[in-house]
Order: sequence, then C-alpha cells, then structure tokens
Amino acid sequence: MADKKKVLIVDDEEHIRFLYSEELADEGYDVITAESGFELLEKIEAEKPDLIVLDIKMIDYNGLDLLQDIRNRYYDLPVVLCTAYDTFKEDMKSIAADHYVIKSFDLTELKAKIATALEAQIPGS
Repeated sequence: MADKKKVLIVDDEEHIRFLYSEELADEGYDVITAESGFELLEKIEAEKPDLIVLDIKMIDYNGLDLLQDIRNRYYDLPVVLCTAYDTFKEDMKSIAADHYVIKSFDLTELKAKIATALEAQIPGS
C-alpha cells in the first residue's frame, strides 16, 4: 500500500475504539479516533481522513445527525455507520451512509465495507 489510508473511528466506547484501532492498524490503515461528535467537523478538517467509521448511539451525540453534518460539508467522504442495533437501518437518515454494519467483535464485515468504500473513491479526489 503506497499511501496509507486514514480511518477516523468515532465511538464513545473506549474498548470499541481500541479494538477497531488495533485491527485496522493491522490491516495497514492509519487510524485516528474520536470519543464523541464534539468538534468532529474540525477534526475532519484537521486530519483529512479517507473514511469515517461512525457509531450511531453515543452518549452526547446522535450519529445520524452527525452523518448529516458530515454529508453537508464533506459530500464525498465515505462513512460506514456502525451500531449495535439494526433498527436504524429503517431510519431514512441512515441512507446517507455508504455502508451500515452491525457491531461485532468479528470485524470481517466492517473491514470488507471499509475496503469497498475506499476502493469506490475516485483516485485523486
């Protein structure tokens, strides 16, 4: 991998951030994390991630609202929604995400969705 792709993980659970960071770093990604949606747009601006893994149910933030904010400002930035609940698939706001993954300690599906989303990006954009 010539250029490491940068993945931003936004999740309020420390063990989830740690697990995802470890596994995705092993896959060759440059991983950064955020524990909430606080100043998320500023973090995106500063870090310029290639993809965001976004939790939906966080203590202080609704991931679907954050997704709307991300889409309004960074239309082409891939976002993988990651949640413990599949009921959010029914929420119309969730269709703005590139992919939707149910949280699991087996990250096979998440890794596949991340790879797919990054491959779909237009080179040089």
